[in-house]
Amino acid sequence: MNISHRGGPARRSVLTGIALAAAATVAGCSGGPDRLTSSPDRIPAVEPGAAHAFTTSGAPLLLQVLAHPDDDLFFMNPDAQHLVAAGVPVVSVYVTAGESVGQNWIAGMPRRQPDKAAYSSARHQGLRQAYAEMIGRDKFTPWRKSVMDLPGGVRAEVDELDNGTRKARLVFLNIAMFSAGGTRLPQLWDEPYAVMETLVAAGSPCTSVSTYRHSTLVDVLAGVMAHYRPTVVHTMDPDPDYQVHDATHPKDNDYGACSDHRDHTPTALFTWKAMVQWVADETRRNGHPPRFAAVSFRGYYNQRWPFNLPPEVVDGKHRLIAAYGGDPLWHCGNTGGCGDYGQGGERPMQNRKGWIRSTHYRYPAPAVHAAPDRSGRLEAYGVLGLQAVRWVESAPGSGRWGAPQNLGGGPLAPALACVRDARGHRLLFALRFSSLEGRGRSNSREIVVLEEGREWHSLGNPEHRTERGRRVGVPAAVATPDGRVHLFVRNAGKGLSTRVREADGTWGGWRSLHGQDIQEGLTAALDKDQRVHVFGLGRDTVHHWSQDAPGQPVRLMPLDGLPGPGGNQMGAAPGPDGALTLVYRTPTAAEPVAYRLTSDGGTEELHGGGLRALAGYGPLAAAAVPRRGGRESLMLLSRSLTGSLRLADASAGTTAPVTSVAAAGLTLDADHRPCVVGLSPDATPWAWRPAPGTGL
Repeated sequence: MNISHRGGPARRSVLTGIALAAAATVAGCSGGPDRLTSSPDRIPAVEPGAAHAFTTSGAPLLLQVLAHPDDDLFFMNPDAQHLVAAGVPVVSVYVTAGESVGQNWIAGMPRRQPDKAAYSSARHQGLRQAYAEMIGRDKFTPWRKSVMDLPGGVRAEVDELDNGTRKARLVFLNIAMFSAGGTRLPQLWDEPYAVMETLVAAGSPCTSVSTYRHSTLVDVLAGVMAHYRPTVVHTMDPDPDYQVHDATHPKDNDYGACSDHRDHTPTALFTWKAMVQWVADETRRNGHPPRFAAVSFRGYYNQRWPFNLPPEVVDGKHRLIAAYGGDPLWHCGNTGGCGDYGQGGERPMQNRKGWIRSTHYRYPAPAVHAAPDRSGRLEAYGVLGLQAVRWVESAPGSGRWGAPQNLGGGPLAPALACVRDARGHRLLFALRFSSLEGRGRSNSREIVVLEEGREWHSLGNPEHRTERGRRVGVPAAVATPDGRVHLFVRNAGKGLSTRVREADGTWGGWRSLHGQDIQEGLTAALDKDQRVHVFGLGRDTVHHWSQDAPGQPVRLMPLDGLPGPGGNQMGAAPGPDGALTLVYRTPTAAEPVAYRLTSDGGTEELHGGGLRALAGYGPLAAAAVPRRGGRESLMLLSRSLTGSLRLADASAGTTAPVTSVAAAGLTLDADHRPCVVGLSPDATPWAWRPAPGTGL
């Protein structure tokens, strides 16, 4: 099979059909464990497939797979903007033609007959305008257009534009949203014999109609991945929340009982299945799985929760969306139109749905978890190529990392929970795509754990029905001095579920801790008395579960006096007086708020210059740093308004000289100094220790 641009050299790539069984072969299904040897407290790479070393680090590249033109601008920015600004080339793949009903009309324009080919072309032009601005070119700069031959005999338009190290590629598969017989993407995913065809956009160099079946789209997306070799893949939400639709929450564009568009979900499912195929094929061909990180973004979820971006960040998104929307008075040289006019000007800001005002990760957690090992080196864990991996510093404090050790376990969602129990043994928890077949076959999720000295083990799912089980969240965990390990996940009802591993290593069953309307992204912590606390951001307050005393069951314990949160993961750690302190942002606020838990079960607001130093957006992290005199200082981590990482204590802050994929993590090194650890756009870890004299 050739993937080629007409007029250019072909890149040879051999693809085969996919089944999850193929991925299982790569991950390994039998045989004894391989043992890690670089640390005395090692975790076994238990599956034969995990013995495969990853490809060496290559040039960074961001690949985004979208259902419609504009999904990236509304839901994946500002992350994509910041990676592109750092010089990371971007390839955006648009699965559908986005032709809708063929009306590109706003008030004041004369009414015309629907023209789907022209509307699709206008949306393509809008994307060219937006991405030209993103890479620093004039929005009407001409692009190079060509045709790409893809697996299954299908063809697609590819548009290219460069500005020095900033490069953008737009790939238009252009599958008609409404194919013959009313077939849409949900049917292409679910129904064994569904067939869809492409729409030829006005003015496109790709003038042939291509036919897609389920396997064709998987092959095409896997082929695009093999061709461009991304180190970061942005996907949509494969398992959106259930949503009650009533007078307060109108259905709008939601699909069925879910909080997303009917095309977003199958696009995400096809993308995840294609990533599995790419990993399997690459490993089979070359003996090495590809090194990449996946980041999944919510879609219409943005409408259903308090907005989480401050005005300064929304303005940055709006600048690009306004360029995409264009204006009927513009002269762009595209006969189909100069953008998606309904998204031009101030309309996205005025839309009551507010999609522009939030950005949510589907699997919110740091991309890398790190802690010092017994030799003083940092030991880090994350997900690469859909598998769990482990890195170790070359020497204590060096900031240089060895090659990733493949621990297997996949295909995994990109969010691990990592704890060390009272015996010093490491446990990794993950959300696994246990089946991802489509065409009327199995599609399920499970929580899995890798305990030191054991193989990957399934902990099942707190939901009994498979469809509900797809909606569970990523795990959060905390270990207690009594030898227990407490595991928590958000369930399909948007409440909290738990399992507990006893000190003797046996696991109890899943138990509901009740609660409702909590967002994804739990925070678990211990207080000075070693009681477990779990926090979840709700619509109007922060939800809280805890213990009456160490060793007692965790139960719902509402907190009073807390303002409503925005939708970012919060930080929680002991403050200078030992009391547990919560840090989060209220809706649309740049500066976070901080509250300490009082001994009578109440809360008290805290103030400090460190909070002002953390003006920004996105997830927050907290850690207690030992100081002279036996006291501790609360250290906080956040993104600035421009996307850089900021680290601050009560009085001062400093900015990290690194670029981070998704969220970064905050830990203490062997010298008890704060250390920020994250993943670079080339899918390698980094560690940042602020230099002495920074006020930290």
